[in-house]
Order: sequence, then structure tokens, then C-alpha cells
Amino acid sequence: MRATLAALLLVATGLVLPAGPAAAVSDNGLSIRPAMGWSSWSFIRRWPTEAKMKAQADALVSSGLAAKGYIYVNLDDFFQKCDANGFVVDSYGRWAVDTAKFPSGIKALADYVHDKGLKFGFYVTPGIAKNAVTANTPVEGTSYRAQDIADTTQTHKNYNCKNMYRLKHSHPGAQAFINSWANQMASWGVDYLKIDGVDATTIADVEAWDRALRQTGRPINFALSNNLPIAQATTWKRLANSWRTQGDVECYCGSGPNGSGYPLTDWAHVSSRFNSAASWQPYAGPGGWNDYDSLQIGNGDQVGLTADQRRSHFTHWAMAASPLLLGTDLTALTSVDLAMLRNDRLIAVNQDGVAAQRVVNSGVNQVWRKRESNGDYIVALYNTGTSGNSTVSVTWSQVGFTGPATITNLWSGASEGTAASSYSATLRPGETRLIRARPLAAQRYEAEDATISQGAAESNHAGFSGTGFVNYVNVTGSYVEFTVNAAAPGTATLTLRYANGTTANRPMTVTVNGATTLTRDYPGTGAWSTWATDTFTVPLTAGTNTVRATATTANGGPNVDYLEAAFEGT
Repeated sequence: MRATLAALLLVATGLVLPAGPAAAVSDNGLSIRPAMGWSSWSFIRRWPTEAKMKAQADALVSSGLAAKGYIYVNLDDFFQKCDANGFVVDSYGRWAVDTAKFPSGIKALADYVHDKGLKFGFYVTPGIAKNAVTANTPVEGTSYRAQDIADTTQTHKNYNCKNMYRLKHSHPGAQAFINSWANQMASWGVDYLKIDGVDATTIADVEAWDRALRQTGRPINFALSNNLPIAQATTWKRLANSWRTQGDVECYCGSGPNGSGYPLTDWAHVSSRFNSAASWQPYAGPGGWNDYDSLQIGNGDQVGLTADQRRSHFTHWAMAASPLLLGTDLTALTSVDLAMLRNDRLIAVNQDGVAAQRVVNSGVNQVWRKRESNGDYIVALYNTGTSGNSTVSVTWSQVGFTGPATITNLWSGASEGTAASSYSATLRPGETRLIRARPLAAQRYEAEDATISQGAAESNHAGFSGTGFVNYVNVTGSYVEFTVNAAAPGTATLTLRYANGTTANRPMTVTVNGATTLTRDYPGTGAWSTWATDTFTVPLTAGTNTVRATATTANGGPNVDYLEAAFEGT
């Protein structure tokens, strides 16, 4: 049932998934959409315990976040037991769990998480522990031993107990060792594995873990961390379901040991992800995602971000299709932040399977866009500065289409009407505006083919559409009447293309079906061959409608080229 949550959510919010993967990624069949859940590192840091993990799992459910698709409960680093020589190991050389922190063991914790309808995540780094090599532990199920497979001249990066030797991947015992570790995790019920300390020198380790996870027969979402080099992006995409593109989002500026506690992050650590997302965008797609690290929303301003910055944080992760792994304390969620995290429209933008592109990057102003498979465009505007309001603008041609579009504000859900060819918003520092722009399908009606009263079809001025335009006789009451067809009743956006080579305004009334009347101004355009457009909305009935543009002064109307009628959703 949990696997269908995202799909149901997308249907409910009107967003349609792409028909298939956009790029070749890991073929393990997992993470077709970005993972959603919670991870222990940001808030709990070096002090995870069984009780703390259970409390966060409980809160994930009781808050309603699990029902929105946040289903992973991931145990990060510092669950292990260490001595002076590094990691304490079991009889087969694998890390031993600290039973003081996890008295019931990892399997019992995973079972607890699973019983709540959630999934359980775990953590590892490459290599083999020094204590395993010193004790020369056997490789489970083989005649090989630790000293056969360890390269004791080189160590791996490790953030806890250190002392991890590199493996000799040319030796068959190395893969067998990784297989035994993966099998142990699968037997515990692990659904997600983060392998940390990955860089360009650890590709053989990532390949070994990919093979090991596959041979378990258990679906395990495979995540890589951290600050991976983009030069190997196609490799990470081939092997894993997500990959961290930068260092930690945490600022390590809290008052506790090792910078723990609040604040968890700051705006500089979040906003630095904009450039990263622009560079990594081509590599994301169903099955493999650029991971911009934990989502630091849940505990209000104390996380180190204002409410505006937190909304921008979520907007950017959603637009970039990053995994949404919360790093905050779920037992102390604020109502403001919970409403952010439960916003169906934001979740749907994240889960649509499309990573956005940056189309405006000017000072503090940024605009990002992506196209849904139903033809909608999702557009995010940001003021990334820390002081001063800024007006952020984008044209529809920059977004990827032309003509008018209806606008929905995705944070509020409110309609913002129709925008003819562009969109702008004045934003506070750190604020965002996230919209859905739905292009209106247009039907063009040439003026020379319409009903003309006191005017003539001509073609003596350049730049017209079709075979010509209508030149109004210079009298009050001259008109052009178009017959406009509508498949269903509703509001249409009409665009009249005109030219006025004089300096005098030539106003007209526009009547629809003899009833609705608008008065429109048609000022000079500089020359009869310089064309402009006038856009307005009117109600239409199903079937045939008449739209008449009538001159209201003795100067007559402007030259009229065409009328375009655009209808939402057609």
C-alpha cells in the first residue's frame, strides 16, 4: 500500500508522471521516485539509541507525515561499538552494534519500524575494519580470511572509529566479504543503505556493494555519500539510487559537542545547493537522484532558517527532485513547519520524476522550471539574498512555451488568473514563489476571414498573419465580428493583434454574444507595420460565440490582424 501513496497523491493534485525513465540509471527497480522519510544524523548526530529511533518512527506516523509518503526511518553513523583500534567486529569481521545503545539489536528495531508500515535504513563505509584484520576473521561461507582480502597499506575515509583498511577487490574473498555483510543487513530487514565516504577512489567498493545488495534478493535502496565528484556522475547513476552532490547541509554551529544542537543549518549551506543543482540536473531521473542532503524543516526558526528560507529550502528540494529525508526532531514539530511538510502540492512537485533546470541566474534572482508530462510547467522564483526585496521575473519563452497560461500558486493553492507572456513577483529576502503555469490552447481567427462592417481586408503593410488584415473605415461603429468556437462553457483568454500608425488612441468596445461588453484602448504602435497585442478574458458558451470589436470614435478602429482564443486544458 505504501508504494502507491506517491502515485495516488499525484493523481489527487493533478500532476501526471512521465511515461518512462528520462535517463539510464541503476536498473535495480528501486527509487523510481525520490525517497522520502527521516534520517538520524542532523538532529541525533553521534548519540543514536533504540529509544530515540523508535520515538522518531512513532512521530513520523502520528504527525501524518508517513501518510504523505515519508516512509524511511534511517539510522546513520555511530550505532557501532569501538575500541582503541577502531571498530569492534563480529566473528566474520563485520561491525558490531553497540548493545548499550541498541539492546534489542538492529533486527528488532527494523521490525518495530516495519510494524508501523515504514521502511528501515542503515549505514556503512567502504573497507574492512583493522580489528578484523588483526584477528584474521574468516569470511563467512568461504575459506578466505580477512588478511587475504585487506590492503593494509591503505585506509578508507571513515568518520567514527576510523581504522578501515581498503579491500583487494581483485581477490574473490573481497566480494564474498561484502556479500556476507549485505546478507546480514538483509536478514535484519534493511530497506535502504547509505554508503558514506565515497569518492573517485572508491568506485570498486560501490560496484561491490551494488552487486552484494542485488544478490541478497531483498529490495534495498542504495544511496551514496558525500560530496561526490561530478566527473564520475554517469558511474554513480549506473550504480546507485541517489548520490550526495555536496558536503553536509548541517552548519555544525550549534552549542553542543562537535557543533551539535540548534541551529542545525544556515542559509549559506542551503543556498549553496542552487549552483550544485544546476550542474547536476542532467543526471537525475527515475531510479537515480541527485541528493542535496537532509531537509531541515520541522522545528521552526531554531533550525537556523527563517520561515521564508524554509519554504525556499523545500521548494528547491522539490524542484530538483531530491530525496526528502528530514533531519529535524519529529517529536517537536511546529504547526507552521508541519503544514509545509504536508503540503500535497509541494510533495507532488518532488515526486513527479523531473529535475528542474535553472533559466534565470542574475544576482539574488533565480528562476527554475520543469515541464510535467501533462503539459504544465512548474516554475520557481527565488530571492536568494539575505537583505532587501527583489522583483524576480521570467518570460514564458524562457520557461519553454509561448502564449498565455493560467497560474496556480502551489504553496497556497490559490488561482492567480491568467498571465499573457511572463510572470514576476516581488520577494522578500530568502522568499520563493512556486507556481504551476498551464498553457492555454489557442485557436486563431484571421480578421480578413471575419464579418467586416465598414472596413476592408488589405495587405499593404508588412508583418501580418494569414493573407492580410482589416483596415477599419474611419467612422464610429465600424466593426469586425469573429465567430469563436468553444468545446465547453468557461472563461477564454482572447488576444487581439493590431497596429495603429497614428499617435491617437483608437478605442473599441468588445462585445461577446451581444452581451458582455469591454472597452479597450488601442494606442499608437509607431507604424502601421508594427504590430502589438491586447489580451483580455471573457466568458464563452459551448459551441458558437460571436466576438465583435467596434470602433467608438470617428477615427475608427486600428488595423486588426487576428483574434486568438485560448482555452484552459484543451
